[in-house]
Amino acid sequence: MTEQESLLAAIHEEVQLHPYDPSWPHAFAAERERLASLLPGVFQDIAHIGSTAVPGMPAKPIVDLLAGVASMAVAKSIAEQICQSGYTTSAEFNARLQDRQWFMRWDEGHRTHHLHVVVHASKVWHAHLAFRDALRSDAALAARYAALKSELAARHTTDREAYTDAKAAFIRGALGDA
Repeated sequence: MTEQESLLAAIHEEVQLHPYDPSWPHAFAAERERLASLLPGVFQDIAHIGSTAVPGMPAKPIVDLLAGVASMAVAKSIAEQICQSGYTTSAEFNARLQDRQWFMRWDEGHRTHHLHVVVHASKVWHAHLAFRDALRSDAALAARYAALKSELAARHTTDREAYTDAKAAFIRGALGDA
């Protein structure tokens, strides 16, 4: 598989949940260190978010990183360096985003990491961490979320955006914003 074929396969990869893998936190830590050394002093913090950050939670095997920077201008200014380090992005998708820049890393036709660059300590920053922490601390909430994810993954196997969008109301409700 060429690099271009691998990228296309990762972009069009189906939504498939996997049982929790205890190696996910280690994959996060390694990528956090790699990014911090790539852009020293740029990130105010890098946190592990998403379902791979919740012990026991089934997930798409993609490590989500939340990288906090001083401003969205900084987030946009580092996009080229991030892409040169093994990530890719969609300029069209990022142009629609007001509060973050999004990047994807892949290997052998599979997504491995999603990088969300946001303003550190912003509302978006706190919301991502609050949802992760709610799932970590409330087993019943985590079980309901896992069940919803399974249902949605079966319903939206070939439509990642629909899968993600369909989880939004649950997330807002868990954060008290519904």
